[in-house]
Amino acid sequence: MNAYLVLILAIMIGGYALDLVVDTLNLRHLKTDLPEEFEGYYPPEKYRQSQLYTKENTRFGIVRDSILTPLTIAFLMLGGFNAVDRIASGFGLGMIPTGLIFAGILLAASQLISLPFSIYDTFVIEEKYGFNRTTWGTFIKDILKSWVLGVLIGGLVLAVVLWIFQKAGPWAWFYCWMAVTLFQVFLMFIAPVVIMPLFNKFEPLADGELKDGIEAYAQSMHFKMKGLFTMDGSRRSTKANAFFTGFGRFRRIVLFDTLISKHTVEELVSILAHEMGHYKKWHIYKTLGMAVATTGLMFFILSLFINNAGLFEAFQMERTSIYAGLVFFGFLYAPIERALSVFGNMLSRRFEFEADGFTAKTYRKSEALISALKKLSVDNLSNLTPHPLKVFLDYGHPPILERIKALRATLPNVANVENRTGADVSA
Repeated sequence: MNAYLVLILAIMIGGYALDLVVDTLNLRHLKTDLPEEFEGYYPPEKYRQSQLYTKENTRFGIVRDSILTPLTIAFLMLGGFNAVDRIASGFGLGMIPTGLIFAGILLAASQLISLPFSIYDTFVIEEKYGFNRTTWGTFIKDILKSWVLGVLIGGLVLAVVLWIFQKAGPWAWFYCWMAVTLFQVFLMFIAPVVIMPLFNKFEPLADGELKDGIEAYAQSMHFKMKGLFTMDGSRRSTKANAFFTGFGRFRRIVLFDTLISKHTVEELVSILAHEMGHYKKWHIYKTLGMAVATTGLMFFILSLFINNAGLFEAFQMERTSIYAGLVFFGFLYAPIERALSVFGNMLSRRFEFEADGFTAKTYRKSEALISALKKLSVDNLSNLTPHPLKVFLDYGHPPILERIKALRATLPNVANVENRTGADVSA
């Protein structure tokens, strides 16, 4: 049997088995007793509901993977990729148009197969637990917009990558790296003002106590806000969130309308202080730097396999091509991508602790952030006791109880600094 085929099957089956073990451990790690920290916040019935929500989501994910993994393996083993290549090349076009057709057919098939799972998740599970506010009209429009954006943006990037690999020789991987990096940075600038408004409505935060509180804190931190907006997250879900996006004059802080309706002014300012903390601690640039480095690594390794005959033989291809090589490389790269994501999650969890610490140090109202985090956990039916292995592999945020513990450790220190100096503490 082809060595690459054996390796790819091992990667796919091994990845599925790892996820199955981790999810099973995570379910067994659920605690029926409410953590003392959440007494008074989590009614017993709602806490039981949060565990049911975790169980249902996890089991649904296992079922989905148990269907999609064998389907992918069967498609590979039965020569499905070669059949798609025959269709794409049958139009008699050049390499780049043929590659776009090849990738488009595979992507369309993947989207259609995943669609029933997305529908069930949105209109059954999320509906059952009171989260879903998405109408069928909004759901369909979101899918169509995503597909159009995927064709326009993804097609453009793929065409550029194919052209570079066709023309640039041994250094093609480097030029692709530079081109994709520039495009990623460009998207980060324009996404807040061009792409995101296609899906949600953004409005400047109304004048009032909340805006005054946020602006006063931002001024004390010498943080020049380019935009403070509310987003109509309630159109799709009752879940709440806040985020920081964009660079330069496109930089903006966004609050979900569902967040504003459920929190006090101090809690909301503490949440915004956390987001500003990410900026002040250079987390956004560090994350971007890591993304750029991993993109370079990916393209370099890709250059070693782009026209590998053994790899094409594993997929039962009748001919080699740059565009098919890009797709097939993704199967080989999966374990490296998983390892990099684990490292990225570790870094992200560290950044979350640092942003919490920044909030405690500069806003000096740790209890407000603790209260906000508790409310968010309750409202989103978060799992309070995830298994450590699940956290290690998949969590970009630390478990909520760990964040609260770290924040509580800052309370005496903040109080002592305030008593000694009587002045604000800045980062």
